[in-house]
Amino acid sequence: MDRQWLARTPEAAIEPELEICDPHHHLWSVPTGRYPRYELEDLREDTGAGHNVVETVFIDCGANYRSTGPEALRPVGETEFVAERAARSEATPGARIAAIVGHADLLLGDAVREVLDAHLDAAGGRFRGIRHTAAWDPSPEIPTSHSSPPPHLYADERFRRGLAVLAGMGLTFEAWQFHPQLGELADVAAAVPQATIIVNHIGAPMGIGPYAGRHDEVRARWRPAMARLATLDNVVLKVGGIGMARFGAGFDAWEHPPSSDELLDHWGDDLRFCIDTFGPQRCMFESNYPVDAESASYVVLWNAYKKLSAVYDEAERTALFRGTARRVYRIG
Repeated sequence: MDRQWLARTPEAAIEPELEICDPHHHLWSVPTGRYPRYELEDLREDTGAGHNVVETVFIDCGANYRSTGPEALRPVGETEFVAERAARSEATPGARIAAIVGHADLLLGDAVREVLDAHLDAAGGRFRGIRHTAAWDPSPEIPTSHSSPPPHLYADERFRRGLAVLAGMGLTFEAWQFHPQLGELADVAAAVPQATIIVNHIGAPMGIGPYAGRHDEVRARWRPAMARLATLDNVVLKVGGIGMARFGAGFDAWEHPPSSDELLDHWGDDLRFCIDTFGPQRCMFESNYPVDAESASYVVLWNAYKKLSAVYDEAERTALFRGTARRVYRIG
């Protein structure tokens, strides 16, 4: 995250009065090697930069796991870390961290209940679900996600038992995988229909490694897979992730980061396809910050979403900017 580079494309926030619930961001108390330190004060700098961000949702990123104790319970350290920041956010002016999504190994099957109970105890009433990433590709050019999943995670019966436990406790599942894996996601969503499944980052149409320069081929595979997912009532979609370099837009190599109009020149058709396929009531705009800072500033991202959504009516825009997120994450 290079704030000096991001500042080369300044924009004022449009429609600054529009309420936003940002349903996807991360925090790191120390640099990870791939991403910089990003703490509550950094989040506040972005959410307070002009848009009316009222609530946010923290999503698992492998931060501040416990270094001792049972391996299965170590991810609870992340929830403890974020719960303290959430309490501070509620006690100070600005957007509050209203919900927390952590990590638990669903391959534990029925035994995952102990881990979920520990997250619930640690979160101060804010725990809403887990993300057990499945993002894997056979190409060595594609980085595997931080939880190092095996291939075909969603097909594992232990995973499906764990997902059923999660759903039975009223908790949600964040789905992060690459576009060739979307069929496997649809299979597990159909097999465990009681689970609320939140697809991250428009289903990750990849654009690096073996997918670089193959935009049309990727879309020809990605769009039908997304349309299949949209037929499943237990699936909702996060519309964002468009700043990630792995999607292959190449913005991160520009001398100046893209403007909101330039973002939409590249991504507008795909984002409209997502919203029209799932329906606004099942979609939520997200920042994916600070990861999307690889390509665009926080203000520019939300300006792009506001311009894109201008064709929808007031109720649809309310769903996209806050209603769907508040419903899915039970934010009052």
